[in-house]
Amino acid sequence: MKKNALAVCWLLPAFAFAQSSFPTPPSAPERLFFVQRNPNTNTIVYDANTIENGSKFNPKQPIRVYWLRYDEQRQTGPLSYLQRTMAYGVEVRAADRAGEFEFNVVSYPKRKLRLLLDARKQPRAQLQINGKDAWLNRVFVRIEGKKVGIIPDVKYVELFGTDPATGKAVYEKFIP
Repeated sequence: MKKNALAVCWLLPAFAFAQSSFPTPPSAPERLFFVQRNPNTNTIVYDANTIENGSKFNPKQPIRVYWLRYDEQRQTGPLSYLQRTMAYGVEVRAADRAGEFEFNVVSYPKRKLRLLLDARKQPRAQLQINGKDAWLNRVFVRIEGKKVGIIPDVKYVELFGTDPATGKAVYEKFIP
C-alpha cells in the first residue's frame, strides 16, 4: 500500500504535465468540477445551481452540466440527449443532510458524490479520492477508440481534488 502511495505521489507531476496542453476553464464561484478527455479539448463543466444569493441549491436542478467548446471559440452549449442520459449527465437525489444532495455521473454510478456548501458557503462536489474525502476539481478520461458502436473504450480515469482538511492536492488514477 505504501509503495502505491509513493508511486502515485512521484507520478502526479507527470500526469498533470500530460494534460498541460488542455485549457483550464475560467474559475467561477459556482464551479464544482470539469471533465476533459481526449481526443479534443472540449470540456464538460459541472456547476452548482444555487438560489437565494448562493445560500441554497435549486432543489429542481441543483447541478448544471454543459459543454465549453474550446474547439469552437469557447462557446458553451447543452449536452445532447445521449450525452445527458448515457455519458456526462448526473443523477441527483436528496441527501440525508438538509440542503445537500447525492449524485453520480450517469456513465459511472459506482462513484457517489455529495453536493454541499463548505464552511465558507462555497459549493463543493465531495467524493472519495484514494480512500479519503476530497473536493473534486477536475477529471481526465483517456479514451482510445470505440468498444462497440458509439461506446468509447475508456482506458483510465484520473481524479484531481483537494483535501478539505489540509488544502493539499489529492490524486487517483483508476481503470473503470
